Amino acid sequence: MSLAVHNLEVVYEDVMLALRGASLSVPQDQIVAVLGANGAGKTTLLRAMTGLLDIHRGKITRGHVSLDDKKLDTRKAASVVSAGVSQVMEGRRVFAEFTVEENLRVGAHTQGSAGLKEKYDRIYEMFPVLAERRTAGAGYLSGGEQQMLAIGRAMMSEPKYLLLDEPSLGLAPKIVEQIRDLIVSINKSGTGVLLIEQNAAMALSIADHGYVMENGLTVMDAPAATLRSDADIQEFYLGGSGEETASLRDVKHYKRRKRWLS
Repeated sequence: MSLAVHNLEVVYEDVMLALRGASLSVPQDQIVAVLGANGAGKTTLLRAMTGLLDIHRGKITRGHVSLDDKKLDTRKAASVVSAGVSQVMEGRRVFAEFTVEENLRVGAHTQGSAGLKEKYDRIYEMFPVLAERRTAGAGYLSGGEQQMLAIGRAMMSEPKYLLLDEPSLGLAPKIVEQIRDLIVSINKSGTGVLLIEQNAAMALSIADHGYVMENGLTVMDAPAATLRSDADIQEFYLGGSGEETASLRDVKHYKRRKRWLS
């Protein structure tokens, strides 16, 4: 069983080619990381997988997305959630004027009210801080608490696959560690995870497999342990040498991209 992208090409407004051959697979028992610089196509990839391309004036012109060997890319966003795929968008995007519990209720909107209390209880067990603040306005939560709420909201639909877009963005290191551990726990409970992260060290520390995207293409595809030991990945995503000048790094970055895209 897997959520998969097959040689996907995406165009915005019939002009801008954003993906030009992206492929990946997320087995339900694994955490899969996607690395790449800004503009590599990572967010477009998530939009294509979750039925959100049309509201951004994008469309798939080649390839497809499948869920357990059934085509998914022709479905609207609500239907994708019903099929078992939930997304946590970059920037958390909680409803600030709603309470914590009201935000969680939004996450179960495709499933009706059946079993709602059990869903709340499961999320509150996973995120005790949300249980303590269930009647608080989401806009008054800290950044870390809002990220937990965004993840909890996505988990309310009991997804088979959870897609996370930059979950560590803007968070303190201690909170990043908590989010990392929660992602591992979610995966161990039976949910496949696709993790898009600028924090490559965190992502590869928990991932089973990883992909690297450049210019809308999947240019590397390997077990996470292999990527962690790769010289290019170490240099450009895991810190590299801090002594090089910016111009030298730019030259080496250009040469790496030329090699990967050749």
